[in-house]
Amino acid sequence: MKSAALLLSLLVWLPASVVAGEQPAATVAGQPISMSELENHVRPKLIEIETERYETLREGLDELVAEQLLIREAKERGVTEEVLIKTEIMEKVPAPSDAEIKKLYDDNKDQLGGQSFETVKPQIVDYLKEQKATQRQSAYIDELKKKYKTVVLLKPPVVKVDTGGRTARGGGPNAAVTIIEFSDYECPFCKRAEPTVERVMDAYGDKVRLYYRDFPLPMHQHARLASEAANCANAQGKFWEYHKTLFASDDLTKEKLQAIATEAGLDRAKFDACLEKQEFKAAIDKDIADGTAAGVSGTPAFFINGRSLSGAQPFDKFKEIIDEEIARAADTKS
Repeated sequence: MKSAALLLSLLVWLPASVVAGEQPAATVAGQPISMSELENHVRPKLIEIETERYETLREGLDELVAEQLLIREAKERGVTEEVLIKTEIMEKVPAPSDAEIKKLYDDNKDQLGGQSFETVKPQIVDYLKEQKATQRQSAYIDELKKKYKTVVLLKPPVVKVDTGGRTARGGGPNAAVTIIEFSDYECPFCKRAEPTVERVMDAYGDKVRLYYRDFPLPMHQHARLASEAANCANAQGKFWEYHKTLFASDDLTKEKLQAIATEAGLDRAKFDACLEKQEFKAAIDKDIADGTAAGVSGTPAFFINGRSLSGAQPFDKFKEIIDEEIARAADTKS
């Protein structure tokens, strides 16, 4: 009995992390800093590192897969890999048109330091040829993947984050891809990302389902109030219309938020009362807490089927992940 009592007293005295078998990362005046506490503190960086690791592994895997496919096809045809690449890739690369060359010049004129079109034309032609060769190679490898059934088993890191019960747009609950966005109406990078998000929704239609969650940053004076206003609009069934107008506005003062509500056809008395009482404070606080737990430290932050994508990324970056997830869903069904 004495030994049992002694053990119990030790368990009471020992820090929870040690009792659970977790070694502390450090102690300060005898007070432990647990590994879980440390990992939570640096979670955004750890997620970034895991994502970078996956992207590096995936890039290497794509190279190895392509190499094996070309070897197999060349052997079947009885030719060398060099001959195969020449006939199926290089000889099928179309020459860039004059219109393509001129457009690239016009689009980048400001970065060319005043150089004339004729001066830089050869470099533009080379760039476009290389770009088209890369596209043709990618298309040909995709053809070979279908011929020689190729299954990628490497899985990307995913972060568990739920929808928070927020209003969705796009496809239904069975959409292949769910995007959860944490954003801030006053954040310039979030404003810059909004057209890309719209392009994603237009391009993928019912294949993608989007949820918007509030993550107003403390340094943005009007961001929290704008989030409250958007939630008040949602209570009247007009979230996405109001949301779009907020991102298009440079003025997020209370008066402007109320004016936008009038323009959107909202019941102003209900809207004003909702805004005044901060009826959705708890919901916004939950969004912030959930985002922080998922590693969000800045905005915008996107989770595409749990795969982290931070910042105002270009459309092609969204497309890359979404296409992979759609293909993964199709493979699961087949």
